[in-house]
Parts: sequence; C-alpha cells; structure tokens
Amino acid sequence: MEVVNPSGLFVAVRYNCAMSKPLEMNYCPCCGHALIDKFIFGRVRRKCPECGFVFFRDPKVAAGVLAEQDGKVLLVKRLYDPHQGDWALPAGFVEIDEGPVQAALRELTEETGLIGRIRGIVGTFHIRSDPRGSIVTILYHAQIVGGQLHAGDDAAEVRLFAPDELPQNLAFASTRQALHRWLRSKKSGLA
Repeated sequence: MEVVNPSGLFVAVRYNCAMSKPLEMNYCPCCGHALIDKFIFGRVRRKCPECGFVFFRDPKVAAGVLAEQDGKVLLVKRLYDPHQGDWALPAGFVEIDEGPVQAALRELTEETGLIGRIRGIVGTFHIRSDPRGSIVTILYHAQIVGGQLHAGDDAAEVRLFAPDELPQNLAFASTRQALHRWLRSKKSGLA
C-alpha cells in the first residue's frame, strides 16, 4: 500500500498484522446491539438477540495459477510479508466483485506481466497455518498466452524453474502442495 506523506512523496506502508486468533465481532452490524454467544447451526456463534443476525467466521478465499512454459513452472519471489523473499505461485485474494478464475488470471498479470488462459484445476487447499488467518486457496493450471515477463505488483522477482531447480524457500503450504503434485505428475508422465 502506498500513501502520500506531508512532503508529497509516496511511501510504502507495511502492515505486520499476524492474527493469532480469529477476529471477534462484538456488535451487530445490522442494529448495533451487543452480540451474545449461542449454540446455533452446530456450534457456538455470535448472535444478535435483538434482530437475529448470526456472525459466521469464514476463511479468506485466494486464487492463483500453476503456469508452465517449456517444462518449467512460474514462481514469484514475494516482495512483502508474510514470507518476504520466499517463492510462491502467482496468487492473491479474491476481490468482492470477481470470481476465483478472474482473480487467478488478474494475479498472474499483476505479479508477472503475463496473460494466461485457465486449462483446469490443480486443487483446492485449506490452509490454517497462514499468519493472516484461515485461507482457502483455489489453484488453477494456466497456459501462458501473452504478455511480457517482469516482476510487478508485490513480486520482487519472477522466474521459471525446472523441476530440479525449485527453490527450497517456498512461501505457503498451498504452493508446496501444488508443486509436489506437479512434480509427481512430471515423474509419472501425466503433465
């Protein structure tokens, strides 16, 4: 995130916000009444005794791509925390006005300068170990169809890696799991 400081210069602002526990909602967003804990829909949830609003704690949804070119996989080196300096598949959070396929292709272009086409799904990964909270990541196989490879958005570097060149410092469990599947498919001749 960039903000303008009093001197008129843009300054990068880094948020170091590791959520050690889920966010709590204490007041109803509909009527403002204090919420209570109540066993409802199979577990304890925050509920408004006034209007009936129920607060559901949901994971964030992220989407990304596993893109290959000439037998190599595309990775981005993260510019910001979490996992600054580590490598990951191009991915990011799904915005409120887009679906996961659109988000995955947007992230590919923002982070790498490349344009892709979705060819299938790699998998869906529920990651609880992310410092930002619980995340469901949907990763797609993507074919690169255009663009110019360059580090953009929140990437310090972008590179294509052969199976035997993969870096050890991989940022997220979803990246590690997807690359494990990719390597397995290479060994079995399925890719």
